[in-house]
Amino acid sequence: MAAYQKVLAAVDGSDESKRALKKAIQEAVENNAALVITHIIDTRTFATIEQYDRTIVSRAENYGQELLENYRKEAETGGVKDITTVLDFGSPKIKIPKDLAKRYQADLIVTGATGLNAVERMLIGSVSEAIARHAKCDVLIVRS
Repeated sequence: MAAYQKVLAAVDGSDESKRALKKAIQEAVENNAALVITHIIDTRTFATIEQYDRTIVSRAENYGQELLENYRKEAETGGVKDITTVLDFGSPKIKIPKDLAKRYQADLIVTGATGLNAVERMLIGSVSEAIARHAKCDVLIVRS
């Protein structure tokens, strides 16, 4: 079995995504692979809120950038040499497996099993399920 070249870690700040990042760092180090850490700001959740609170998107963006910067440092400390961070907007269910995995030529996507949004999970299934369904590469779903 060939080693992974590009590991894509999808993070949202949840405990599960922290575990997923640790696993992604481990895979990147063991395979001497590049690591792409991504946080997708789910714009659909802002559609209604934004009418009342204009600062919500910039706050989400600041949170995402801070999250990615902390995770980059963690990956560097963990021994990963080649790290890219990506902050993007849209539906994580589509963006991660169809857009980012292709753009960064990921051969492994690592994601937490649940993540932050319990309501959405209940209504339309988890982001990790959607990633596993749509990805063209291996997907590792990390559970707590």
